Amino acid sequence: MDRTQPTARAGGVVGILAFAGIVAAITQTLVVPLIAELPKLLDTSPSNASWVITATLLAAAVATPVAGRLGDMFGKRRMLLVSLAPLVLGSVICALSSSVVPMIVGRGLQGLGMGVVPLGISLLRDVVPAEKLGSSIAIMSASMGVGGALGLPFAAGIAENSSWRVLFWVVAALSLAVGALIWFLVPGDEETRASQGFDVLGAIGLGIALICLLLGVSKGADWGWGSGTTLGLLAASVMVLLVWGWWELRITDPLVDLRVTARPQVLMTNAASILVGFAMYAQSLVVPQLFQLPEATGYGLGQSMLAMGLWMAPAGLMMMIMSPVGAKVSAARGPKVTLAIGALIISLGYGLAVPMIESGSTWSLLVVTLVCNTGVGFAYGAMPALIMSAVPQSETASANSFNTLMRSIGSSLSAAVIGVVMAQMTTGFGGHVLPSAGGFRAAMLIGCGVGLAAAVIAALIPVRAAAKPEPVIARPATLEVPETSEAKA
Repeated sequence: MDRTQPTARAGGVVGILAFAGIVAAITQTLVVPLIAELPKLLDTSPSNASWVITATLLAAAVATPVAGRLGDMFGKRRMLLVSLAPLVLGSVICALSSSVVPMIVGRGLQGLGMGVVPLGISLLRDVVPAEKLGSSIAIMSASMGVGGALGLPFAAGIAENSSWRVLFWVVAALSLAVGALIWFLVPGDEETRASQGFDVLGAIGLGIALICLLLGVSKGADWGWGSGTTLGLLAASVMVLLVWGWWELRITDPLVDLRVTARPQVLMTNAASILVGFAMYAQSLVVPQLFQLPEATGYGLGQSMLAMGLWMAPAGLMMMIMSPVGAKVSAARGPKVTLAIGALIISLGYGLAVPMIESGSTWSLLVVTLVCNTGVGFAYGAMPALIMSAVPQSETASANSFNTLMRSIGSSLSAAVIGVVMAQMTTGFGGHVLPSAGGFRAAMLIGCGVGLAAAVIAALIPVRAAAKPEPVIARPATLEVPETSEAKA
């Protein structure tokens, strides 16, 4: 498709792809209101029920880089449609489940559809005019925050007033709607590399390494951080990753081109992405607990699940509102500056929260989430722009998918670290053990420090200077926008 297409049509494409991102994010937060009820609903133990969440995490981690590589080979639009199929099937299986095994299978299939966001971001480079690319990437990136914020009250409202199965039927219907919109209204990317081979061994190796790493990180608190299972999984992850890296450097068509990934701009952007993913997820672990713990604790606010979701919803919308602002900063100063500013704003949000732990209110916590998510909106829009300006157009999907994976690893590490802090710093209340005020304060300080570290790394990213475009008068009017303009956008 010609990148000089009418802006109105391009705006519709961005809206459809952002809708796809929102549906994917809603899918991830879908079972949060059901966590306490899952053992009873599925007639299983709490530890078995936790696999309903873990399965989605593992499947998404494995599927995302694979979907990106296949998108570069066979077309990003085509892989978007393929990724929506397990999302629909998994939702239907979950809606019909009455025991834990089919529910885990369904949630795993839903996780296979999480590649829609990096694929959608990468497709923008092919189908959106160059002058609109920066703002389009920011809007698409913000869709994850919007979906996550809206998904919580949406799921809580349905769970409290209707059957929990309705949640999955709604997601299945939304996924089908997204597929229909993409099929009829989103143009395809024409330049693919289907003639190149797919690195099956690389996909298997990366999948094994990620499963070992994320299992060890996500289940370490349950199994014990010093247990043989946890340490064995983490050690296996390191060993498999080393072998996988050797293999990827050896073959002609790797799953992930490590030589491109090792470019300083890409490498440091991915490093910052891990820290931003960590900082972003930490508040989603801490703030909901502060909203819901009893007021008698001295720091809880006694809100219901639905009320908590409604108080947190504006933060996700703030990401969408601020994404055009971040795009303007990127256009004027470069996405590196936008990423550094975003990380600093995240750090500021956590800093504001520290003195509010024992003297805060619902309104003060709302301000904290608004500030943090403003920073996340800036950062999430800047990271894909930095990645895409440093890699060949033929590798945008795989590079963006790898960047998304880095954010997911940061989120998983955040869950592990914050979980340990909250488990170690506790207090007794009414016969129950709850995280203490000191534990919440420590978690906020960690988030603040990680945000500052992300800002430092972002400031040090060595962005390549774009070549000056040739004079416009020397170009026939029929030619497309030069490649260097895309990189600058």
